[in-house]
Amino acid sequence: MYQVQQADSFPAWKKLISNTFVPLEAEPVKSGPFSGRLSGRQLHDVGIMRLEAGAQTVSRSPELISRGGIGHYKLSLQLSGHGLLLQDGREAVLHPGDVAIYDTQRPYSLTFEEDFETLVLMFPQHLLGLSVDDVSELTAVRMGKGNRLAESVAPFVASIATQLPELRSPIGHRLALNIVDLLSTMLADEIYSQPDQNTDNYARMLRRIQHHIEANLADPMLGPDAIAKAHHIATRTLQKIFSASGLTVAGWIRERRMEQCRRDLADPLCDHVSVGEIGARWGLADGAHFSRVFRAAYGLSPSQYRRNPAPLPR
Repeated sequence: MYQVQQADSFPAWKKLISNTFVPLEAEPVKSGPFSGRLSGRQLHDVGIMRLEAGAQTVSRSPELISRGGIGHYKLSLQLSGHGLLLQDGREAVLHPGDVAIYDTQRPYSLTFEEDFETLVLMFPQHLLGLSVDDVSELTAVRMGKGNRLAESVAPFVASIATQLPELRSPIGHRLALNIVDLLSTMLADEIYSQPDQNTDNYARMLRRIQHHIEANLADPMLGPDAIAKAHHIATRTLQKIFSASGLTVAGWIRERRMEQCRRDLADPLCDHVSVGEIGARWGLADGAHFSRVFRAAYGLSPSQYRRNPAPLPR
């Protein structure tokens, strides 16, 4: 449901943004009257919200983070005014048209010295399909003019936001996931185009292999031996590359397949596709095996989840 909420005092605004996103500290930059307006909707796992408000600073403190909750990413698209985002020792000055990503599981602050308008997308981290370590290199990094993909993605996201009041739920859900996929592509491009001097050989190889896995999830023969052969390395070396990051090859393949299956099961436009077909399209041709793996990951069978596709913790 599309919602529009108004706050006519700063305490009311602080409560509104904390309830909409994650618990936040907030302080006004100027004294005097304050008003803020928040509009948007939750499209299954993805929240798309437009904020119009007066000058303020919002922050996510270690104390708030320690209270728990699943990890989310927030992506801000500056529409008017200017913002200053700080996270992970970096700062990004956001001008209209700029986008930047930040992680709700690590401290950050965002300051607006004047009236502003911004579009915020919030979604669980696992939707991106990128490692947390990789994304951590891009938090509080301005992406806008001069960025080959951000210049295309930002106007598209802004355009979708203007259509939120009229979007039917199934189309809105699909569009929300498409936006996250576009963001994943944009961030992956940033990661892979960065200079390699600060990255060890294993980390670079891990990124390439994870990209290969993502592109071949539908192949039922995808496994350590086939992946190692495709990259001209020994299977033992492949396992070592993954173990250095606390991962296993099979575990990463399973996680990414489960996420794609979960997305299809929750997608109203896939209601006509059987559970077995959804498993098979992501490399899990054995229906019983698919059901066991899905239940182990989410605590529900694929059919149960399809009937009640609420966002699930990981």
